[in-house]
Amino acid sequence: MLRLFLLTGIVAFAVARGPASAAGLPEGEGRDVVEAICTACHGTNQIMRSSGYTADDWRELIGTMIDLSGGPEEQRQIVGYLATHFPPNERRTATLVPGDVEIAFTEWVVPTLGQRARDPVEASDGSIWWVGQWGNLVGRIDPETGAMTEYPLPGEARPHSVTLDGVGNAWYTGNGDGTIGKLDAATGEITVYPMPDPAARDPHTAEFDHDGILWFTLQQSNMIGRLDPATGNVKLVSPKTPGARPYGIKIDSDGVPWVACNGSNCLLRVDPATMEVTEIELPLPDSTVRRLDIAEDGMIWYVNSRKGRLGRYDPGTGKIDEWPSPSGPDSHPYAIAVVDGIVWYNESGVRPDALVRFDPRDETFQSWAVPSGNVHAGIVRHMRRTADGDLLIHQSSTNRIIRVSLPDVLN
Repeated sequence: MLRLFLLTGIVAFAVARGPASAAGLPEGEGRDVVEAICTACHGTNQIMRSSGYTADDWRELIGTMIDLSGGPEEQRQIVGYLATHFPPNERRTATLVPGDVEIAFTEWVVPTLGQRARDPVEASDGSIWWVGQWGNLVGRIDPETGAMTEYPLPGEARPHSVTLDGVGNAWYTGNGDGTIGKLDAATGEITVYPMPDPAARDPHTAEFDHDGILWFTLQQSNMIGRLDPATGNVKLVSPKTPGARPYGIKIDSDGVPWVACNGSNCLLRVDPATMEVTEIELPLPDSTVRRLDIAEDGMIWYVNSRKGRLGRYDPGTGKIDEWPSPSGPDSHPYAIAVVDGIVWYNESGVRPDALVRFDPRDETFQSWAVPSGNVHAGIVRHMRRTADGDLLIHQSSTNRIIRVSLPDVLN
């Protein structure tokens, strides 16, 4: 009865939203049910841009989003409609590059359906924290036992990312309500820090510097923020370009924040003392950058998402190099991490979502399909290294947190 009640509530919510979000679906039995249920959480463009699935695979994918066991007729109609009108296709096929490097994936499927699990980060005790953006929660995995705990967040935080301070507290970005939050790892108590400016609507990604100051981006608000946990004081600054859309952020060895521009062809350097923002223009005018990372030698590696390229900026000389990604200009590279001199990133615009390895020594690529159960529907939106040199990634569409075991070291 509870499951049927939940399903009924979702249908009512979707109907209240109106038909606009369902535009474009072909006619056929089950269309109305798909419109009512699927668009309660996402637009139909997510369906129409998919790589398509068999009936069994659609059933599996839907099962990561919503429990339809209380409505078998609705499930039959949805699966039948999707399998008929959106069968497997090759419109977004990845170009996977073979090679000699071997890696291994370890997956955890998080408890709450449809939460869009993302942005895992490792704590000093080896536990893994993540956020469920649509589930409005922060989660923790014990990799040794597989035990998971989910902490519901206040209000409509809709956390976009999570990072950890020096004592293991989890700090999340309240992308939905304009807040930064701290979850005490020992007590579960949550402290909320609202933005001082109502125009600062959407904290996005955050990183701590060596002094324990939290730096964060606000993409749609076009701002970069600085929060001092000792005082709770928040300062905000905007780049010169109105539509720069600050996105990914990293801190270099000198404590300088570097920020990716998801709305313009630039990287941003922030003076940690004055918060003055310097813009570095990228050579291709239509470039946009989701994320960046900083190698041990100080090189800034970034993904040119709009152009389907991998880039490197040398802060010492100003030299910029870019390489086409294996799956081409529509591959939309997204997350990126540099581990022991090797660059890792994913191609989110193709299916399967490809994990790509780039070796700067000989400028060679190798890539793998990122597992996501038996379907390729997830997207890696952030990746970070572990203490022992592995990668933490995720598949947001299928609620999976993944550890990638990496064998190689650049000498």
